[in-house]
Amino acid sequence: MSLRDLLIERIARTGPIGLADYMQACLMHPDHGYYATRDPLGVAGDFTTAPEISQMFGELIGLSLAQCWLDQGAPQRIVLAELGPGRGTLMADALRATRAVPGFHAALSVHLVEASPTLRARQAATLAAYAPEWHDTPETLPDAPLFLIANEFFDALPIRQFQRAENGWRERVVGLRDDALVLGLTDPAPVAALDHRLEDTAPGDIVETCAPAAAIAAGIGARIKAHGGAALIADYGDWRSMGDTFQAIEAHRAADPFAHPGEADLTAHVDFEALAAATPSAFTRLTPQGVFLERLGITARAQALAQGLSGQALETHIAAHRRLTHPEEMGTVFKILGYFPDGAAPPPGLDT
Repeated sequence: MSLRDLLIERIARTGPIGLADYMQACLMHPDHGYYATRDPLGVAGDFTTAPEISQMFGELIGLSLAQCWLDQGAPQRIVLAELGPGRGTLMADALRATRAVPGFHAALSVHLVEASPTLRARQAATLAAYAPEWHDTPETLPDAPLFLIANEFFDALPIRQFQRAENGWRERVVGLRDDALVLGLTDPAPVAALDHRLEDTAPGDIVETCAPAAAIAAGIGARIKAHGGAALIADYGDWRSMGDTFQAIEAHRAADPFAHPGEADLTAHVDFEALAAATPSAFTRLTPQGVFLERLGITARAQALAQGLSGQALETHIAAHRRLTHPEEMGTVFKILGYFPDGAAPPPGLDT
């Protein structure tokens, strides 16, 4: 039985399900879930992330965190962690770039938060030299100064959608129509967690919430506040949720999110305001990815790498630099938020 059949059977038996439940099933069902059953990255997959575009992204992320470590007195035992590490490419690039930082590698242990068995296998091969430890959730990370990377992690967490009504909010839910999965709306009701959004919304407006993101952000921030460290969160989204951003990507193109459950990547824009509000640690200004990378010297790094390239390799390299930084590509759609301890310097590339 396919995941579509399972979902139709469930909805027919118990009624419409929330969008968060639908996303969770599509992405993480143990037998049919998108992330549980495949490597989705690269040309042969459905999407390409910044670390797969160029080594420069991971290198600069790593150097930013290494400078945070130095700024905080170079603690002797730290956790270098990544949420949703993909193939391990970003972590590998970060580790390679930081080998010359005296004492950094001796202090760190590598920890990966990954639920997909398929991707864990790829990470194990990529990072074999660093003996990484895996976690199903961030809650089991060791208690130590935490230097954490989350690149395109929060966008894949299950969201709920609420449409403003005259007398409350109507939740968007997944139901059935003529044996097809379709979106519907609940009856209007008050939602206390959205009371503050009554000021900046009108009837018909859609607001997205993500309780798992807020909980994870709170946990990360609490660790950094208690033990030190820093977090760099890179994703697409904006300061405050507004509008329907739920989407499906299949074979690098937009797809119907309800046509083939478990066969496409499902994501939504990240509400960075909610991530900032959730952390008990200090946090930085939200910064466009292009600005962040330029502050860290990506253009100089690109020029240095270009000296050894020619022909198609050089053209690909130039295109990668543009894709990561240009406002018309990933430079402004993707943004960076940093966490750091109260009283410490913010991560390089970001400010307060």
